[in-house]
Amino acid sequence: MNTLSAGTIMLAADGRSFAVPETLAATFQAGDRLIADPVAGLLHIPARELDRAKQAVDVASAAFAAMHRVADEAIVAFYGHAAAALADDAVWTEIATVNAEDVAKAAGRGRSTTRLAVSAAMREKMIDGLRGWAQMPSRRGALLETVHHDGFDIELVGAALGVVAFVFEGRPNVLADACGVLRGGNAVVFRIGSDALATARAIMRLAIEPALLAAGLPAGAVALVDSTAHAAGWALFADARLALAVARGSGAAVATLGAIARTAGTPVSLHGTGGAWMVVSEHADDADLHEAVLRSLDRKVCNTLNTCCLVGSRSARHRAEIVLNALREAAAVHQQPFKLHVAKGSERLVPPWMFTNTIRVARATGPAAEPQAEPIDEHDLGVEWEWERTPEISLAATETLDQAVALFNALSPRLVGSLISSAGAEHERFFAALDAPFVGDGHTRWVDGQYALNKPELGLSNWQHGRLFGRAGVLTGDSVYTIRTRHRRAVA
Repeated sequence: MNTLSAGTIMLAADGRSFAVPETLAATFQAGDRLIADPVAGLLHIPARELDRAKQAVDVASAAFAAMHRVADEAIVAFYGHAAAALADDAVWTEIATVNAEDVAKAAGRGRSTTRLAVSAAMREKMIDGLRGWAQMPSRRGALLETVHHDGFDIELVGAALGVVAFVFEGRPNVLADACGVLRGGNAVVFRIGSDALATARAIMRLAIEPALLAAGLPAGAVALVDSTAHAAGWALFADARLALAVARGSGAAVATLGAIARTAGTPVSLHGTGGAWMVVSEHADDADLHEAVLRSLDRKVCNTLNTCCLVGSRSARHRAEIVLNALREAAAVHQQPFKLHVAKGSERLVPPWMFTNTIRVARATGPAAEPQAEPIDEHDLGVEWEWERTPEISLAATETLDQAVALFNALSPRLVGSLISSAGAEHERFFAALDAPFVGDGHTRWVDGQYALNKPELGLSNWQHGRLFGRAGVLTGDSVYTIRTRHRRAVA
């Protein structure tokens, strides 16, 4: 498309139509691309962003074509070299210096920096993750199953999938996560949020690229789309050469990226909206409840407690007090108050003074004076609260366990559900009825590939857009593969 006229009607994949506004028609240039997304509307991708994404996929595709000649030992060596580079204090100091500049710029723009800033703990997690990939078995070339016939055998053999694309928010550690797909002989191309781009460049230059060279892997096996524009991510996911598109970040952005990839015919693995739910039974033990809430609120990530439903009227206020005490204790770690959103009709769970008490909430844009407790409509129980240092949850009361499960299935992103109860029969009912990939009986922070499965994870998928075909909600390096079928004549 070389020209674009105002008023032109563009159709999205679901049949919705959008008229091109005059401002878009005026900025559109030859070589640009326009995508109609059912949710986001018209997405304008400038030619320069299309070219940047294409170049990255070009080198990754060439690298994947060469990976079949790379021995498994060389891939294992790559992880060792990359981990050693991050363990080098001189290398890390340089990365941390660049990151500090990223953090300062992001803070100046009122952006959240809780996941952007590197730390000693993040460094160790990245190193452990890289070493963990090296220890994992590869399905590339592995004989998965043999079916014997009269005179011949059929073998199912694991194989590399192809070029895997990642788009993720400004979290430098996920760059190491993305390298996990190399374990199975794949190549990876990624686009990171603009807040962390300089940090990503430094990690690539100082750790990843030297490790590829030292191990003898193709240079483009890990490729970066070097752009700060959101349109670069759209362009990347619109490339039909991808074998898998993985998106991590905010719910709306991830949904848009997923729609673009699906339109291009690419399978997707989406890791966006989170926020764990906890259902508290009338049969909940006080100590168990306190520990579960406290351990679920150490920091804000996708599996942090977001919504708490208290079942039954008997002793509901008592159980709410336990929740609030644990919430207060979690907030004290950050030297902060806590914030509540209370479903209308459930105000009895909270002392009345909290609705008039003003607190200073730590927001990404700076401290904000807000009521400590605010009423919300029931449908807002599904909102994920992206808090910085002020723990923030929603509270609701239901008469029965079935009502709490119905709320979860209808309003949540369907990621994590936990039931606090000493009644075994309730847990069986809860597990059977809850529409979520992750179900537990205590704190919610166990939903993590490394913690739960002893495998570095690439991301966690919810069931917001339906159940996942053929895999669990944890995406790991050893789950990115395909299967080839081979015929062998029987040897006499």
